[in-house]
Amino acid sequence: MRVDHSQAAPAFANDIEAFLGFLGLERGLSKNTLSAYRSDLDQGAAFLVQRGVADWRGVTREQAGEWVRSLNGRVCSPASQARKLTALRGLARFLVREKLRADDFTELLSAPKLTRRIPGTLTAEEVARLLAAPAGGDPRALRDRALLELFYSSGLRVSELAGLTLQQVDLEHGYLRVFGKGSKERVVPVGGKAAAAVATYVVSGRPHLVKPRTGSQLFLNSRGAALSRVMLWKLVKKYAARAGLTANVKPHGLRHSFATHLLTGGADLRAIQEMLGHASISTTQIYTAVEGRRLLDQHAKFHPRNRS
Repeated sequence: MRVDHSQAAPAFANDIEAFLGFLGLERGLSKNTLSAYRSDLDQGAAFLVQRGVADWRGVTREQAGEWVRSLNGRVCSPASQARKLTALRGLARFLVREKLRADDFTELLSAPKLTRRIPGTLTAEEVARLLAAPAGGDPRALRDRALLELFYSSGLRVSELAGLTLQQVDLEHGYLRVFGKGSKERVVPVGGKAAAAVATYVVSGRPHLVKPRTGSQLFLNSRGAALSRVMLWKLVKKYAARAGLTANVKPHGLRHSFATHLLTGGADLRAIQEMLGHASISTTQIYTAVEGRRLLDQHAKFHPRNRS
């Protein structure tokens, strides 16, 4: 059952909801992010209640630090620990901003060090095999070929691809408009092969999937409704297996491949950041690590002084 309000003790929950309301209205954070913060702060509140703390306004720095340190002994990744601390810091600063506290009880807390994980990517040859996997001319094959081509061509998030409508795609001029995290709109290019595949699907495939109550969604299932994110996941896995790809191919891997192949081809990092919809360039910079790793591998493999 979905829960859209804090499950913490009322004295804690009131401030949590006020803080999340501020983030939603003023910062435009997504529902998923707000839900994660709510869960994190509920967890922290439960820990503090067990130690006799009445509400957020009475939390000491030592008590807040005790909760953060307790996360190290649980099955909690450094990334999750960092997010929980981010939520806690945000709440503390919100309370100070609203004059509900005089001090920031998280001021001296430090986040765990994060190792930047290099995202899994496919080679250009592997991508070509994946995109060729939906064979045939039936409506579903046309849909799936268009879907995969657009996925790789534009580097969309799964949710963005699933939510596309006909009105968002301008094939004549080769771009589409998407609403990413925080409902921020951005313009993303569509390559020639992807545009051709989508055009073929719209003319020869989509009309066969339309039902009386179908809306303007671009990619439809057999019931005439928009494809879900789960179905997109299954389709990528299906065609990866059909293409004979042994790696654990995930939908987000096409987004990673899009960015990595652009960088390898000489694209500007800022342009890639804009196309991906990253708020910070630091998020996009992880792809420089991918390219750096590739160069190291190539050097180790082919340089004569590396051969035994």
